[in-house]
Amino acid sequence: MKNFSDLTPNLFLPALEDALGEKLTGLARSLPSYINRVYEIQSTNQQSYIVKFYRPGRWSDKALKDEHDFMFDCEEIDIPVVCPCKLTNGKSLAQLENITFAIFPKKAGRQYDLENEDNWQRVGTLLGRIHNAGQKRSASSRLRLLPELTTNQYVAQLAKEAITPKWIEPYTNICTRIVDTITSYFKNLETIRIHGDFHIGNFLHRPDEGLLVIDFDDMMNGPPIQDFWLLLPDHYPASKKYLDLLLEGYSQFREFDYRSIPLIEGLRAMRMIYFTAWCSMQKSDYLFRSRFPNWGSDEFWSREVQDLRIQYANLMDSLSF
Repeated sequence: MKNFSDLTPNLFLPALEDALGEKLTGLARSLPSYINRVYEIQSTNQQSYIVKFYRPGRWSDKALKDEHDFMFDCEEIDIPVVCPCKLTNGKSLAQLENITFAIFPKKAGRQYDLENEDNWQRVGTLLGRIHNAGQKRSASSRLRLLPELTTNQYVAQLAKEAITPKWIEPYTNICTRIVDTITSYFKNLETIRIHGDFHIGNFLHRPDEGLLVIDFDDMMNGPPIQDFWLLLPDHYPASKKYLDLLLEGYSQFREFDYRSIPLIEGLRAMRMIYFTAWCSMQKSDYLFRSRFPNWGSDEFWSREVQDLRIQYANLMDSLSF
């Protein structure tokens, strides 16, 4: 199978039946996903599942196992997560030719309301428990979130493959200033398995289970503060009140290293660079091109450089707080 365009229901439904050990209906509803291919499927006994076909070349099977192990470790200490199904091969991963896939039970919920202080604290307690699971073991095949490693790698990738010649130097210069500024703040900080993408869209409220954590795709090894800042409604220190509320809940289950707070705006800058590199990975995908036809143009890179310069100013303001 050459690419995802060859991945059709008549090809994958029989393979999913074998992997699940269940008969399926003809349902194969495509769900939004840029990197992977994701479908809702249904067994003949009306059980709904979500199958995720992982894009070849993004994660190794060992890295995907690291992700699943993290979810199973969370489940072991009663953190509500959507773990992958154990398949007929005794594992949570299987292959269809050159494409690895996993199958998850479908679970619905509503977006959680973070408008009151109790709810902010509740999310903080959940995060503390997730990080307790995260410290249980390492994830040797996953990224380690360090600017001199991951961020510099993304910048080099973009300069080689994506940035138009006019904007290579301005883009790499502002990225270098950001990395040089924040690297020392990572020294001697705890590094554990973290969710990596812990924003409000990645946990749901279910009346029977409370807060349900989803989408561990971007799990990584990094400082725990990475899982805080994506929740904040504004830059730091403007959002200090909300960080304090999260930490009130967090500290009920886990100690927090306050030396990591200056990393918040640096991590935001790193995320901006990562997201651009993530888009670059799929710039040839027809779905991506149809939705972002101007991605990669001179105008696009001009905006990227300006946005990073503004974020660098935010970073310097936060470090002086």
